[in-house]
Amino acid sequence: MRQTMVAGNWKMNLGPEAGLALAGGLQERLAGRTLRGEVLCCPPYTTIAAVAQAAKGQPLLLGAQDCSDQTSGAFTGQVSAPMLKECGCTHVIIAHSERRQYQRETDDLFVAKIDQVHAAGLTAIFCFGELLDERKDGRAEDVVKAQLAGVLPRLQAGNPENTVLAYEPVWAIGTGETATPEIAQQMHAVARNQVAALRCDEFAAKVRILYGGSCKPSNAAELFALPDVDGGLIGGAALKVDDFMGIVDAAEAVSEG
Repeated sequence: MRQTMVAGNWKMNLGPEAGLALAGGLQERLAGRTLRGEVLCCPPYTTIAAVAQAAKGQPLLLGAQDCSDQTSGAFTGQVSAPMLKECGCTHVIIAHSERRQYQRETDDLFVAKIDQVHAAGLTAIFCFGELLDERKDGRAEDVVKAQLAGVLPRLQAGNPENTVLAYEPVWAIGTGETATPEIAQQMHAVARNQVAALRCDEFAAKVRILYGGSCKPSNAAELFALPDVDGGLIGGAALKVDDFMGIVDAAEAVSEG
């Protein structure tokens, strides 16, 4: 059985003081528990050092929302994967839909960034998913397949241990809309089958695929019980201790069977 992951993407929210308070609240709720799955928070760059004071490995892991495609050098405003590792990060989100939309990032850049993440000994969380117009046009599956094909076969050292996938139905992010369990399972299955075609059956069977579209305590258990959903990439609900822990508890209950 694949290990679940609940990863909180704080986006551009919470400075060091508020971030430390949230992480401390999460760690307090997790203290003394032996988790079957992984729990991860990804604050903004400016808050990583503060959160690292509370997130010191298990049970709460620390991640970043992005990284540079370069290791070091004259790249003003960028942050490298080795720097993030030194700050205590274990994971880095790459290719989030907002990076695709607002920064116009491309497959070539995603490959370079993920290679940097892997070279630093970190785990990449690679995001993919269709827009509303693409779903309405009946192209959702083709879009997802193309996004995976544009990156996974080109990675220098990608494997199921250092790569996590996250399906984002972009039309369900920040809108309050959530893909039905049927849609979520269908798209996760499409992604897993595509991974098998691009890499191999063993890779596809082992790689974790998270759901990243308005997951909340009220629907987490139903989503995580789906055969190809291995946890969630959480946005708004990651900013409140009770909401995030409700999702973590749902993942743990599914893991316990």
